[in-house]
This record gives sequence, C-alpha cells and structure tokens, in this order.
Amino acid sequence: MRLDKFLKVSRIIKRRTVAKEACDKGIVTINGKSAKSSSEVNVGDILEITFGEKILKCKIGEIREHVLKNDAKEMYEIIE
Repeated sequence: MRLDKFLKVSRIIKRRTVAKEACDKGIVTINGKSAKSSSEVNVGDILEITFGEKILKCKIGEIREHVLKNDAKEMYEIIE
C-alpha cells in the first residue's frame, strides 16, 4: 500500500492530500529513510512523523484497504 494512503486509512493524518504534502516536505520516514508519498509500506515497517517538535514513532501492525474509525488504531502500534 502507498504511504499516503496508509496514513489516511489508519487516520494518523486525516486527509490523503495532507499526507502527500507531509511526505513531500520530508517529515515522514520509513525505517529511518526519508519517504515519498508513493513509497510502499509493509507490515513491520517503522514510521516516524514529525509534528512540529513532537515525533510520532509507530510500527505497522496490519494493512487494510478500508477500516472503520474505531478499528483504525489496530493498524499500528505507537512506539514512542
């Protein structure tokens, strides 16, 4: 699955266009490497997203195309 779509479906970022812009600015990394919005994500990857001075670090637990709002948090596990 594309990174921007995963961020939207998992509701880490609310809109896909905002997720794409975040990737283009370089504030999203996959396994320590800067990621483009079209980068593929896999189960077990570590995402780091910088929101201002706060860094969200999470591990991808599962990938699904569609998910209900209440089940979205099951797609990832927050590490830090």
